[in-house]
Amino acid sequence: MAKTSFDAIFLGGGPGGYVGAIRAAQLGLDTAVIEKDKLGGICLNWGCIPTKTLLRTAELYTNIKQAEDFGLQVGEISFDIAKVVERSRRVSRKLNSGVKHLLKKNGVVVFEGQGSLNGKHKVRVTNNGSITADLTSQNVILATGARPRRLPGIEPDGELVWTYKEAMIPKTIPKSLLVIGSGAIGIEFASFYNALGAQVTVVEMLDHVLPLEDREISELARKSFEKKGITIYTGASVSQVKKEKGRVIATLEEEGNTKTLQIERVVLAVGIVGNVEDIGLTNTNIKVDKSHVVTGSYCETGEPGVYAIGDLTGPPWLAHKASHEAVICVEKIAGLKDVQPLDSTRIPGCTYSNPQIASVGLTEEAAREAGHEVKVGRFPFAGNGKAMAIGEVEGLVKTVFDTKTGEFLGAHMLGAEVTELIQGYSIAKTLETTEKELLHAVFPHPTLSEMMHEAVLDAYDRAVHI
Repeated sequence: MAKTSFDAIFLGGGPGGYVGAIRAAQLGLDTAVIEKDKLGGICLNWGCIPTKTLLRTAELYTNIKQAEDFGLQVGEISFDIAKVVERSRRVSRKLNSGVKHLLKKNGVVVFEGQGSLNGKHKVRVTNNGSITADLTSQNVILATGARPRRLPGIEPDGELVWTYKEAMIPKTIPKSLLVIGSGAIGIEFASFYNALGAQVTVVEMLDHVLPLEDREISELARKSFEKKGITIYTGASVSQVKKEKGRVIATLEEEGNTKTLQIERVVLAVGIVGNVEDIGLTNTNIKVDKSHVVTGSYCETGEPGVYAIGDLTGPPWLAHKASHEAVICVEKIAGLKDVQPLDSTRIPGCTYSNPQIASVGLTEEAAREAGHEVKVGRFPFAGNGKAMAIGEVEGLVKTVFDTKTGEFLGAHMLGAEVTELIQGYSIAKTLETTEKELLHAVFPHPTLSEMMHEAVLDAYDRAVHI
């Protein structure tokens, strides 16, 4: 008979579920994962990975068009969107296969189907409406993720109004595109389609794009996007969408004024809702707030023996946050000592547009609102030798420190490769670094990372190259 009793069962095999399952197995827990679709979850199959693959194509395409700036001569360039999409799908398939291998290597049992709580320490697996397994475990970890939020009257239809899924597999590049929402997902799609020739319009309800980012960085990003030809409306909303053959007529409301747009396609990027349905939460003590499961410091829910991680729970909704929560959760279950709760101020956020945006910790505004007297340092890409050498002089590195204690509060970056650079500041936050350590750190030359040092130096009036 197939095994039915486990030390830990994960409902969902995304970046939270599969990472947590592997760590649980490493700690000697008999572990199972239930996944109704593809291992790796939205991130690997329809999110983080395929979008970055598409954005890399857009980056290369843009760079080739600027080849003459580097003394290179190229002929007429074009792209094959079918091959662009196929490459992104191929990368996802390869990684999906890798996740399967890792789970098997670590002895994790995988059940295909929908998992749901079915009583105390019980989990039921169904597939196409039929019961395929009844399992038991003292520890059940909910990792069912989330799905795109919908707007009334602007429901996706897969043809004219897209979610991220349709936006990742276009058969052609539309001549015009409306992106509703200017968070990381919306801006990344706006950047991709703009690079490949679409006339892109972005509508954001709040008063600045990338609302979670430092306002100064947000304003610089907006200027950059608009310079590239993206039209941006902030403090605006889409009140109506009328679908016609091959096009959409959208009505925009901005500061009491109404504007009508005619576009070929619409992308909805207005946030997510947690997948709390059909996982057996009825008759449990699990609390749900605005579609997300409420958890404690170690991912515990109100129901003994049931935990929740990742996008199913509170913000930030990021794959690396889900993975880290999963590890914390299973290490606590396994009884490891000195397991630390997750500090959300140490979680970096990245937007892989052109230019890239990355941040960690408090924004300048948030730091002041929290009562800190702050020192702020800035260093522009234009003052960095490596940035000049690679032709990427647009951007800024910004640091925020507490004036009294020297505590490093946050860093905010815009420009080439900042999504790779931010990890240095992330480590600094984790180590509870002050300005003293960062001032005395040695950064290699010539690198983009030197700007990270100069931005610290600037906060203390010691910058050398500006």
